[in-house]
Amino acid sequence: MNRELSVAKKYPLPAAPRAVVTGGGAGIGRAFCIALAQRGGRVLVADIREEAARETAALVRAAGGEAEAVLCDVAQADQVEGLAQRVMERFDGVDLVVNNAGVGVIGPVGDVSLDDWRWIVDINLWGVIYGCHYFVPILKAQGAGSIINVASAASFAASSEMAPYNVTKAGVMSLSETLNVELSDTNIGVTVVAPTFVRTELLDRLRTTSDELTGLAGRLFNRGKTTPEQVALLSLEAAEKGELYVIPQLLGRVIWASKRASPNAYRWLMRRIHHSQWMNRMRRPPD
Repeated sequence: MNRELSVAKKYPLPAAPRAVVTGGGAGIGRAFCIALAQRGGRVLVADIREEAARETAALVRAAGGEAEAVLCDVAQADQVEGLAQRVMERFDGVDLVVNNAGVGVIGPVGDVSLDDWRWIVDINLWGVIYGCHYFVPILKAQGAGSIINVASAASFAASSEMAPYNVTKAGVMSLSETLNVELSDTNIGVTVVAPTFVRTELLDRLRTTSDELTGLAGRLFNRGKTTPEQVALLSLEAAEKGELYVIPQLLGRVIWASKRASPNAYRWLMRRIHHSQWMNRMRRPPD
Protein backbone atom coordinates (compact mmCIF):
# COMPACT_ATOMS: atom_id res chain seq x y z
CA MET A 1 0.00 0.00 0.00
CA ASN A 2 1.16 3.51 -0.74
CA ARG A 3 2.67 5.05 2.39
CA GLU A 4 0.47 8.16 1.99
CA LEU A 5 -2.60 5.92 2.32
CA SER A 6 -1.35 3.82 5.22
CA VAL A 7 0.01 6.51 7.55
CA ALA A 8 -2.27 9.13 9.05
CA LYS A 9 -1.05 12.70 9.16
CA LYS A 10 -0.67 13.92 12.75
CA TYR A 11 -1.85 17.22 14.22
CA PRO A 12 -0.32 17.53 17.71
CA LEU A 13 -1.68 20.34 19.82
CA PRO A 14 0.92 22.86 20.96
CA ALA A 15 1.70 23.51 24.60
CA ALA A 16 -0.98 25.73 26.16
CA PRO A 17 -3.34 25.27 23.19
CA ARG A 18 -5.78 28.04 22.29
CA ALA A 19 -9.26 26.59 21.98
CA VAL A 20 -12.91 27.42 21.44
CA VAL A 21 -15.54 24.99 22.76
CA THR A 22 -19.25 25.51 22.05
CA GLY A 23 -21.72 24.01 24.47
CA GLY A 24 -18.91 24.27 26.99
CA GLY A 25 -21.19 24.84 29.97
CA ALA A 26 -21.75 21.16 30.75
CA GLY A 27 -21.36 17.56 29.65
CA ILE A 28 -18.92 16.69 26.89
CA GLY A 29 -18.19 20.37 26.20
CA ARG A 30 -17.17 20.97 29.81
CA ALA A 31 -15.05 17.82 29.74
CA PHE A 32 -13.19 19.12 26.68
CA CYS A 33 -12.52 22.42 28.46
CA ILE A 34 -11.10 20.77 31.56
CA ALA A 35 -9.01 18.31 29.55
CA LEU A 36 -7.51 21.26 27.69
CA ALA A 37 -6.94 23.10 30.97
CA GLN A 38 -4.86 20.17 32.18
CA ARG A 39 -2.55 20.92 29.25
CA GLY A 40 -2.34 24.55 30.30
CA GLY A 41 -4.86 25.47 27.64
CA ARG A 42 -6.43 28.84 27.00
CA VAL A 43 -10.11 28.26 26.38
CA LEU A 44 -13.04 30.33 25.17
CA VAL A 45 -15.98 28.61 26.84
CA ALA A 46 -19.07 29.34 24.74
CA ASP A 47 -22.60 28.47 25.81
CA ILE A 48 -26.14 29.82 25.51
CA ARG A 49 -26.31 29.59 29.33
CA GLU A 50 -23.88 32.23 30.51
CA GLU A 51 -23.81 31.08 34.13
CA ALA A 52 -22.94 27.53 33.07
CA ALA A 53 -20.14 28.88 30.88
CA ARG A 54 -18.81 30.86 33.84
CA GLU A 55 -18.84 27.76 36.02
CA THR A 56 -16.81 25.87 33.43
CA ALA A 57 -14.40 28.78 33.07
CA ALA A 58 -13.80 28.69 36.83
CA LEU A 59 -13.10 24.95 36.63
CA VAL A 60 -10.65 25.55 33.79
CA ARG A 61 -8.76 28.10 35.85
CA ALA A 62 -8.76 25.77 38.86
CA ALA A 63 -7.26 23.04 36.65
CA GLY A 64 -4.38 25.26 35.57
CA GLY A 65 -5.72 26.81 32.38
CA GLU A 66 -6.90 30.22 31.25
CA ALA A 67 -10.53 30.78 30.32
CA GLU A 68 -13.14 33.28 29.30
CA ALA A 69 -16.87 32.57 29.34
CA VAL A 70 -18.75 33.81 26.28
CA LEU A 71 -22.50 33.91 25.82
CA CYS A 72 -23.17 32.39 22.39
CA ASP A 73 -26.24 30.98 20.67
CA VAL A 74 -24.75 28.83 17.90
CA ALA A 75 -28.03 29.05 15.98
CA GLN A 76 -27.20 32.70 15.30
CA ALA A 77 -24.55 33.21 12.62
CA ASP A 78 -23.53 36.63 13.89
CA GLN A 79 -22.86 35.27 17.37
CA VAL A 80 -20.61 32.50 16.05
CA GLU A 81 -18.84 35.07 13.89
CA GLY A 82 -18.38 37.15 17.03
CA LEU A 83 -16.90 34.11 18.76
CA ALA A 84 -14.29 33.81 16.01
CA GLN A 85 -13.48 37.50 16.33
CA ARG A 86 -13.21 37.22 20.12
CA VAL A 87 -10.72 34.34 20.06
CA MET A 88 -8.47 36.35 17.76
CA GLU A 89 -8.69 39.36 20.09
CA ARG A 90 -8.09 37.31 23.23
CA PHE A 91 -5.58 34.67 22.11
CA ASP A 92 -4.36 36.01 18.74
CA GLY A 93 -5.30 32.74 17.08
CA VAL A 94 -6.86 29.34 17.71
CA ASP A 95 -5.39 25.83 17.69
CA LEU A 96 -8.56 23.83 18.25
CA VAL A 97 -12.25 24.42 17.53
CA VAL A 98 -14.72 22.03 19.19
CA ASN A 99 -18.22 22.32 17.69
CA ASN A 100 -20.08 20.55 20.46
CA ALA A 101 -23.31 22.43 21.26
CA GLY A 102 -26.39 20.30 20.66
CA VAL A 103 -29.95 19.48 21.68
CA GLY A 104 -32.34 16.55 21.23
CA VAL A 105 -35.77 16.04 19.68
CA ILE A 106 -37.41 12.63 19.39
CA GLY A 107 -40.72 11.49 18.01
CA PRO A 108 -42.23 9.99 14.85
CA VAL A 109 -42.05 11.91 11.60
CA GLY A 110 -45.33 13.78 11.24
CA ASP A 111 -45.77 14.06 15.02
CA VAL A 112 -42.71 16.20 15.67
CA SER A 113 -43.69 19.82 15.11
CA LEU A 114 -41.99 21.86 12.43
CA ASP A 115 -40.96 24.34 15.13
CA ASP A 116 -39.04 21.54 16.88
CA TRP A 117 -37.49 20.49 13.58
CA ARG A 118 -36.28 24.06 13.00
CA TRP A 119 -35.00 24.33 16.57
CA ILE A 120 -32.81 21.25 16.38
CA VAL A 121 -31.60 21.90 12.82
CA ASP A 122 -30.64 25.46 13.74
CA ILE A 123 -28.56 24.32 16.71
CA ASN A 124 -27.21 20.88 15.84
CA LEU A 125 -26.53 21.41 12.15
CA TRP A 126 -26.40 25.13 11.41
CA GLY A 127 -24.39 25.64 14.60
CA VAL A 128 -21.67 23.35 13.28
CA ILE A 129 -21.91 24.83 9.78
CA TYR A 130 -21.39 28.30 11.23
CA GLY A 131 -18.49 27.03 13.35
CA CYS A 132 -16.74 25.61 10.30
CA HIS A 133 -17.63 28.56 8.08
CA TYR A 134 -16.11 31.17 10.37
CA PHE A 135 -13.16 29.23 11.80
CA VAL A 136 -11.82 27.36 8.76
CA PRO A 137 -10.57 30.58 7.11
CA ILE A 138 -8.76 31.49 10.33
CA LEU A 139 -7.10 28.08 10.49
CA LYS A 140 -6.13 28.32 6.81
CA ALA A 141 -4.59 31.74 7.36
CA GLN A 142 -2.62 30.37 10.30
CA GLY A 143 -1.59 27.31 8.33
CA ALA A 144 -2.42 24.89 11.14
CA GLY A 145 -5.04 23.78 13.63
CA SER A 146 -7.73 21.20 14.31
CA ILE A 147 -11.51 20.95 14.27
CA ILE A 148 -13.49 18.44 16.33
CA ASN A 149 -17.18 18.16 15.46
CA VAL A 150 -19.34 16.29 17.94
CA ALA A 151 -21.91 14.19 16.11
CA SER A 152 -23.43 10.95 17.43
CA ALA A 153 -23.84 7.29 16.55
CA ALA A 154 -27.33 8.48 15.59
CA SER A 155 -25.63 9.85 12.46
CA PHE A 156 -25.43 6.32 11.06
CA ALA A 157 -27.67 4.16 13.29
CA ALA A 158 -30.95 5.65 11.95
CA SER A 159 -32.94 4.53 15.00
CA SER A 160 -36.71 4.90 14.76
CA GLU A 161 -38.54 7.87 16.30
CA MET A 162 -35.32 9.89 16.28
CA ALA A 163 -35.46 11.44 12.81
CA PRO A 164 -34.72 15.06 13.83
CA TYR A 165 -31.67 14.05 15.86
CA ASN A 166 -30.54 11.49 13.27
CA VAL A 167 -30.80 13.97 10.40
CA THR A 168 -28.84 16.72 12.12
CA LYS A 169 -26.07 14.40 13.30
CA ALA A 170 -25.84 12.76 9.87
CA GLY A 171 -25.33 16.25 8.48
CA VAL A 172 -22.49 16.87 10.95
CA MET A 173 -20.91 13.57 9.93
CA SER A 174 -21.14 14.38 6.22
CA LEU A 175 -19.83 17.92 6.72
CA SER A 176 -16.86 16.57 8.67
CA GLU A 177 -16.05 13.93 6.06
CA THR A 178 -16.23 16.51 3.28
CA LEU A 179 -14.10 19.01 5.16
CA ASN A 180 -11.54 16.31 5.91
CA VAL A 181 -11.06 15.82 2.17
CA GLU A 182 -11.02 19.54 1.36
CA LEU A 183 -8.32 20.19 3.96
CA SER A 184 -6.26 17.07 3.26
CA ASP A 185 -3.45 19.07 1.63
CA THR A 186 -3.23 21.47 4.57
CA ASN A 187 -2.00 21.17 8.15
CA ILE A 188 -5.57 21.33 9.48
CA GLY A 189 -7.08 18.20 10.99
CA VAL A 190 -10.77 17.29 11.12
CA THR A 191 -12.23 14.75 13.54
CA VAL A 192 -15.87 13.77 14.06
CA VAL A 193 -17.05 12.15 17.30
CA ALA A 194 -19.92 9.66 17.30
CA PRO A 195 -20.79 8.43 20.81
CA THR A 196 -23.84 6.39 21.72
CA PHE A 197 -25.30 7.02 25.18
CA VAL A 198 -23.38 9.35 27.50
CA ARG A 199 -24.85 10.81 30.67
CA THR A 200 -25.00 14.53 29.97
CA GLU A 201 -27.53 17.35 30.34
CA LEU A 202 -28.96 16.60 26.89
CA LEU A 203 -32.01 15.08 28.58
CA ASP A 204 -32.70 18.33 30.44
CA ARG A 205 -33.48 20.12 27.16
CA LEU A 206 -34.92 17.14 25.31
CA ARG A 207 -38.16 17.67 23.41
CA THR A 208 -40.37 14.63 22.79
CA THR A 209 -43.85 13.97 21.44
CA SER A 210 -44.95 11.68 24.31
CA ASP A 211 -44.24 10.63 27.89
CA GLU A 212 -43.44 7.17 26.57
CA LEU A 213 -40.57 8.53 24.47
CA THR A 214 -39.35 10.65 27.38
CA GLY A 215 -39.17 7.47 29.44
CA LEU A 216 -37.38 5.60 26.65
CA ALA A 217 -34.75 8.31 26.28
CA GLY A 218 -34.16 8.48 30.02
CA ARG A 219 -33.72 4.74 30.38
CA LEU A 220 -31.32 4.49 27.44
CA PHE A 221 -29.15 7.43 28.46
CA ASN A 222 -29.05 6.34 32.09
CA ARG A 223 -27.64 2.99 30.98
CA GLY A 224 -24.64 4.71 29.46
CA LYS A 225 -21.40 3.89 31.25
CA THR A 226 -19.06 6.07 29.20
CA THR A 227 -18.35 9.44 30.82
CA PRO A 228 -18.02 12.83 29.10
CA GLU A 229 -14.42 12.90 30.30
CA GLN A 230 -13.64 9.65 28.50
CA VAL A 231 -15.21 10.93 25.28
CA ALA A 232 -13.23 14.17 25.43
CA LEU A 233 -9.88 12.48 26.08
CA LEU A 234 -10.41 9.88 23.34
CA SER A 235 -11.39 12.64 20.92
CA LEU A 236 -8.34 14.77 21.67
CA GLU A 237 -6.04 11.77 21.26
CA ALA A 238 -7.69 10.84 17.96
CA ALA A 239 -7.48 14.41 16.66
CA GLU A 240 -3.77 14.57 17.40
CA LYS A 241 -3.27 11.26 15.57
CA GLY A 242 -5.11 12.62 12.54
CA GLU A 243 -8.03 10.20 12.86
CA LEU A 244 -11.27 11.26 11.24
CA TYR A 245 -13.69 9.02 13.16
CA VAL A 246 -14.04 8.60 16.92
CA ILE A 247 -16.62 6.00 17.94
CA PRO A 248 -15.98 5.64 21.67
CA GLN A 249 -18.28 2.75 22.64
CA LEU A 250 -18.39 -0.86 21.52
CA LEU A 251 -22.11 -0.63 20.67
CA GLY A 252 -21.43 2.20 18.26
CA ARG A 253 -18.58 0.32 16.60
CA VAL A 254 -20.76 -2.79 16.22
CA ILE A 255 -23.55 -0.75 14.60
CA TRP A 256 -21.04 1.01 12.34
CA ALA A 257 -19.53 -2.28 11.16
CA SER A 258 -22.74 -4.29 10.83
CA LYS A 259 -24.60 -1.66 8.82
CA ARG A 260 -21.74 -1.48 6.34
CA ALA A 261 -21.27 -5.22 6.16
CA SER A 262 -24.94 -5.96 5.46
CA PRO A 263 -27.29 -2.96 5.09
CA ASN A 264 -30.36 -5.13 4.46
CA ALA A 265 -29.75 -7.29 7.52
CA TYR A 266 -29.27 -4.17 9.61
CA ARG A 267 -32.54 -2.70 8.34
CA TRP A 268 -34.35 -5.97 9.19
CA LEU A 269 -32.90 -5.91 12.70
CA MET A 270 -33.92 -2.30 13.31
CA ARG A 271 -37.49 -3.09 12.25
CA ARG A 272 -37.59 -6.04 14.64
CA ILE A 273 -36.30 -3.91 17.51
CA HIS A 274 -38.80 -1.13 16.77
CA HIS A 275 -41.75 -3.55 17.06
CA SER A 276 -40.34 -5.69 19.88
CA GLN A 277 -41.80 -6.26 23.34
CA TRP A 278 -38.51 -5.04 24.78
CA MET A 279 -38.95 -1.67 23.10
CA ASN A 280 -42.54 -1.46 24.32
CA ARG A 281 -41.36 -2.01 27.89
CA MET A 282 -38.65 0.60 27.48
CA ARG A 283 -41.28 3.11 26.33
CA ARG A 284 -43.14 3.00 29.66
CA PRO A 285 -43.79 6.52 30.96
CA PRO A 286 -41.31 7.62 33.65
CA ASP A 287 -42.40 7.04 37.24
